[in-house]
Amino acid sequence: MTEYHKQDVRRFLADYREEHPEDVITIDQPVLDDQDATALIWNLADRGQHPMLHLKNVSGIGSEVLCNIFASRDRIGRLLGSTADRLHEAYQARANRPFTPEVLEEGAITQEIISGDAVDLNTLPMLKHFETDRAKYITSGVIIGEHPETGAGNLSYHRAMIHSKNALATSLHSRGHLWRLMNMAKERGEPMPVAMVIGGHPLFMIAASARLAFGEDERDVAGGLLGEPLQVVRTPKHGIRVPAHAEIVLEGVLDPEAHVEEGPFGEFTGYSSDRSTNNLFTVETIMRRRDAMLVSVAGGNSAEHLNLGRVPREAEVVEKLKARFPSITAVHYPSSGTHFHAYIAMNQTREGEARQVMLGLLGWDQYLKTVVVVDADVDITRDSEVLWALATHFQPHKDVVIIEGLPGNALDPSASGIGTTSRMGLDATRGPNFHGVRARISDEACARAAALLRSAS
Repeated sequence: MTEYHKQDVRRFLADYREEHPEDVITIDQPVLDDQDATALIWNLADRGQHPMLHLKNVSGIGSEVLCNIFASRDRIGRLLGSTADRLHEAYQARANRPFTPEVLEEGAITQEIISGDAVDLNTLPMLKHFETDRAKYITSGVIIGEHPETGAGNLSYHRAMIHSKNALATSLHSRGHLWRLMNMAKERGEPMPVAMVIGGHPLFMIAASARLAFGEDERDVAGGLLGEPLQVVRTPKHGIRVPAHAEIVLEGVLDPEAHVEEGPFGEFTGYSSDRSTNNLFTVETIMRRRDAMLVSVAGGNSAEHLNLGRVPREAEVVEKLKARFPSITAVHYPSSGTHFHAYIAMNQTREGEARQVMLGLLGWDQYLKTVVVVDADVDITRDSEVLWALATHFQPHKDVVIIEGLPGNALDPSASGIGTTSRMGLDATRGPNFHGVRARISDEACARAAALLRSAS
């Protein structure tokens, strides 16, 4: 068996399958490249299951597919050497100890280098995710841009579809750092050199979702998450530092002036959406392993899409929030809320503190529209528990805070045309004058019931 480097997604897959075989489903039978991966993920999710999927025989792409890596918070916790309930603390502990990347001369990604007229993006392994999508899409593409003077990198996810034999239509987020770097190139009258990584180690992929200040580098955070410097090589033409053990890397330039058709595509809201920032990525070099595997991310409002986008941002916000309000015991962004809802559990020490907490989180996180605060004995990882707290502790005439006219998310289908939204906080804590004792079952009775059920099965 081939021995892969520990920063290789293949090593991760082999090790994880050995340690948690119940959490990986391998499918050897033929599946189509048109929506089958998405349908499998949705079918499993309907049963409350979120395993990784290893598809070994996908028609039309000539490549194995690994997907649904980030659908389980338990699995992300294991990646960080922790558990789902300590996910935020584990992420911050590692991310706050960054490492500068280690530059190598070569790596697995340099096994094949295709350039010039030989570049043909139709040879890339790609999937169609939803019937409503315009085409097959790259969903896991991490675009790396570097500051022309400092070399500091910016990593961010951008969906992409084939525009021509050597170009992708992609969508930059208009308020992001990559957009800022591209506009700096525009002011110089130059295209912007970039590289797109398709298929890195899962911890590199998580780091690419980190929310950093302009000039800070997510590759350093990737090193922190890995516990060692991220090993990188330089791309052949522009010298951009990319993971040495990645599956596929596309090197080229973004044209600051070009506007190309892209979308619709199934986004995290659960709706198929177009974007206004349709950018042209001309590919000059393809770097790939000889047997490159497609690491795909499920689109739409899948648990994987939501977790990958949220975990680093949650961790940062939760660290700030708990430092300011020590009475907070837990924070959770439910998948049902598609980035727009958050639940907070706390031991309220004085009247009005829940409102303070809600306003703090609504001010920090521009994605959020609704925050619900509950008492510490409510399990905020279960929507039904939060809804129970709302049903029994909440009075609409006095427990609602609404703020209007704040910046919102461009993909929110309910937001105004200018991108503003209102935000709401719901105080579902019991409050100082609440009278009632929660019914509970003793631990002993629960243990007896569990034993009886085990013996009956």
